[in-house]
Amino acid sequence: MNLSDKVAIVTGSGQGIGRAIALRLAEAGAAVVVNDIGEAAERVATEIKALNGQGQAILADVSLPADVSRLVDTAISTFGRVDILVNNAGINRDQLMMRMSDEDWDKVLTVDLKSVFLCTRGVLRHMVRQRWGRVISMASIVGIVGNPGQANYASAKAGIIGFTKTVAKEVASRGITANAIAPGFIDTEMTQRLPEEHREDLKRRIPLGYIGSPRDVAEAVAFLASEEARYITGQVLGVDGGMGISWL
Repeated sequence: MNLSDKVAIVTGSGQGIGRAIALRLAEAGAAVVVNDIGEAAERVATEIKALNGQGQAILADVSLPADVSRLVDTAISTFGRVDILVNNAGINRDQLMMRMSDEDWDKVLTVDLKSVFLCTRGVLRHMVRQRWGRVISMASIVGIVGNPGQANYASAKAGIIGFTKTVAKEVASRGITANAIAPGFIDTEMTQRLPEEHREDLKRRIPLGYIGSPRDVAEAVAFLASEEARYITGQVLGVDGGMGISWL
């Protein structure tokens, strides 16, 4: 997969899955805008440059319209275009429904779903003008099958799926594809904090028998961003070791 003439924005790419995506796209030759709200973005941009790639860190809160405008404008002023948007930024604030606060509901929906709307809207006019683009958004298996204690997170991820299918229909005639990826249980800092017995229980639900890595998700993103995926749009790709079919 050759992305040497492309420019990508990867939100929430200071660590975990986002970092793996940024590095993988850079390996494929893309210039990568590394976005996060903290200094981790600078470290990932430095990693990309150490690989002789083009990386630019832009700190921005993608749940805020003004920050998103600045992110997109800076990316274009730096690299001249935007070809690939990876909506990866997200948080979780888990709690059972009867105990979930308004704040926890609103915060997750804003960061995980509204940011996807803001960033996608921000890049589409540029992609439409160049008649080529890739919008790849991070959903979750939880957005498909649900999960106790994650009503806010599951709702946001399910919303991303509906959003993706709608955007795909709206911009297909302009050479732009929109797809979502639904990861299952991926080995990140967040999942590493789970009790070992919980991790083992989750592994037993995975038909392939092991926990996925951020690189597994990054490979799927690189494919969907490439010309090889030009005839794929409006789809949800599960990267879950078969977890989705075992839950359904």
